[in-house]
Amino acid sequence: MRIIFMGTPFYAKAILDKIIDTPNMEVVAVYTQPDKPVGRKKVMTPPVVKTLAQRHNIEVYQPQRLRDQEVVDELLAIECDFIVVAAYGQILPLEILQHAPCINLHASILPQYRGASPIQQTLLHGDKKTGVTAMLMDVGLDTGNILKIETINVEDDEMVESLFDRLTEVASKLTIDILKNFDSIEAIKQEEAQATHCKKITKEDGKVEFLDAQEIYDKYRAFTPWPGVYLSNGLKFKNISFEENSSTNKEGIILSIAKDSIVVGCRRGSIRIFSVQPASKKEMDILSYINGQRLFCEDTLS
Repeated sequence: MRIIFMGTPFYAKAILDKIIDTPNMEVVAVYTQPDKPVGRKKVMTPPVVKTLAQRHNIEVYQPQRLRDQEVVDELLAIECDFIVVAAYGQILPLEILQHAPCINLHASILPQYRGASPIQQTLLHGDKKTGVTAMLMDVGLDTGNILKIETINVEDDEMVESLFDRLTEVASKLTIDILKNFDSIEAIKQEEAQATHCKKITKEDGKVEFLDAQEIYDKYRAFTPWPGVYLSNGLKFKNISFEENSSTNKEGIILSIAKDSIVVGCRRGSIRIFSVQPASKKEMDILSYINGQRLFCEDTLS
């Protein structure tokens, strides 16, 4: 079985690794995003998928635009049985979709959360269940027919990194299942009326106010470590927990102070804060912060 693989981040790397380790599956080419400058020194860094592919002597292609005709022609010259796509970051033109069955592994229960940030959206909405959808790609954005869905439960305190790791494992196993059993699977059309969409996460998405405790905590779960959850003055919440969502309080009022944390009220509910990071400073425990600001119970954290 000859496979062209397309993907860029760690999610894709784990899937590629699983395919490489599976007998009778040969990855004949890997397509990934171009190297990018990383860090303060802007060191050109390859995607993790490229590094893995080169380790196994697999040909790597990094086109700026997959839609350029010379890029399309180059890919069409590669014989393959399947094209597997996982968080590649570019839309496949029709000619490539027609070259071989294109299977996409999307980290949601489609048609829910089509788009760029399905894992974060699961946490932002407080969903109790999520999964990975194996989909036969078409020209739309995550609109193709469904081959199979594997679901998992989401814990109330689960963070995005933990959920990401678990879904990556699910996606890796599901990929092999689909490739081995493709001929016996009947693809099912998505329910368009139930479709929802999600955008790419930006730094601005992490900004919060003391309005709803559950909303703040869900953002914390979804946006840690990036872009983080922070107030308008730049104070970032580094370690918090959900307290309750039934009380009514003045926004940001310090309700109680414990040995290692404080409870802060929201218009609805309250959260417990263990550590913070002021703008342009290092992370510190919350007691050091409020002592430095001379804040006490009934004062406002702002």
